[in-house]
Amino acid sequence: MLDGGLKKLAILMGGAFLLLLILLRRPDYLASPYSLGVVIAAQVVFAALTRYRQVFFLILMAAFLWAGADLPLRTIWLEGRWFVLAIGALAGFAIYMKDSQHYFGTFHLVAFFCVLSALVSAVVSAYPEESLLKALSLLLLFLYGSAGARLAAPLLNPEKFFRGLLLACEILAYLSAASYFLFHFEVFGNPNSLGIVMGVVIVPMLFWGMLAARSTAERRRRSFALALAMLALISSFSRASVSAALLSCLMIGIMVRQFRTLLKGAAATVLIATLVVMFVPLPADTPRWNGTESMVSLFLYKGKPQTGVMGSREGPWQETWAVIQDHPWFGSGFGTSLTNDDVSQFVPVHGHFDSRVVREHGSSYLAIAEWTGLLGVVPFYFMVALMVANVRKVFSVIRRSGDVFSPMIPAAGIVAAGIIHATFEDWMFAVGYYVCVFFWTIAFIFVDVLHQPQAVSSQIVLPISEPQFLAPASGQ
Repeated sequence: MLDGGLKKLAILMGGAFLLLLILLRRPDYLASPYSLGVVIAAQVVFAALTRYRQVFFLILMAAFLWAGADLPLRTIWLEGRWFVLAIGALAGFAIYMKDSQHYFGTFHLVAFFCVLSALVSAVVSAYPEESLLKALSLLLLFLYGSAGARLAAPLLNPEKFFRGLLLACEILAYLSAASYFLFHFEVFGNPNSLGIVMGVVIVPMLFWGMLAARSTAERRRRSFALALAMLALISSFSRASVSAALLSCLMIGIMVRQFRTLLKGAAATVLIATLVVMFVPLPADTPRWNGTESMVSLFLYKGKPQTGVMGSREGPWQETWAVIQDHPWFGSGFGTSLTNDDVSQFVPVHGHFDSRVVREHGSSYLAIAEWTGLLGVVPFYFMVALMVANVRKVFSVIRRSGDVFSPMIPAAGIVAAGIIHATFEDWMFAVGYYVCVFFWTIAFIFVDVLHQPQAVSSQIVLPISEPQFLAPASGQ
């Protein structure tokens, strides 16, 4: 206990001394809002190290979300997020390895081979510096997922982590609704980003939270937050996001035998879609109803019935497949795509080209096949297959036990939604994107939650149709 306190004090004193030294040598830093913001952000990160298990996950997610959202001081976090991820990965690995109960399984081994594949593909890339940086970012993410993220959700009490995550999702649903529908401020940027946040993260979490509510008041509050999240989701007109959310919620509902709730949810979804089309102020770059076409046509074709349902994907899919045919074995390099632009005209930003050597692929699975080739893509596909197997196992376990409160359910819901959504959007291996960081963090935590001793042999049986209001064993 004393040693832990002394270590925290030493870290804080060391950080304060370093800050004082910097300010004595460069007092002009305090005159710059950017520099002052960097100093404050660094202090927050170092302070979070003293309570790594409790708060670092939140700091990491906030850093990446801030970098990707349209918020003040965003430029600080565009570079600072990598600093936070590196600190979190290295510190988390060091802390995790001190635990005598640490272990690594098949999922973690496959993650290592994914990183190795990305590094090999970077060597043959037309932009090796850029590809190597992206491969290193994947290494940091998987290192954090293999160690640091697992500290945030302790093996003996993962319920606490998911309850906290549920509260954060509820708050984010309220803030997002206020931002988009009251202040008309598109905080997540383009509609697809709004859709993926709601469809992969918020809606599955809140749907489970509604089912796992322990009181009528709690269920009503979460139902209202879920309705707001669905309103935001449908207003994005992101078909991949809507499909991912609906299929994930359908899986959760069938898992816990909440068929009546699923029917009510389907009716509510139709009502919300009608409200969105007719009354809700929509974000920019979304289709508008002209009064002549049906709502189904509007959502399926997004105002362009002549192009077909997959019209927007056919071009990127064909271009990606052409690159795979030209570079079948080792690909174009992890995180980079071949471009027709003149590379000599690029002006490197901090030593790399960043978004100028990437393009849309229309699918995460096609993107990774292009980047790493048919040889290098094997561990990535195997990792996705392991996640599918984990979701299937949870479905089987919960169907037998009926334990609606199990933390396996929200983890499986998020992972399933992400796997479905990634079929039509290329974000799953884009480490700079906040949903990618969140998804893989949950995927690694999911492995631990699934292999809890009590997860496989749950003794909770809830035979009635509305199990979420069962009184706890204490008789409350």
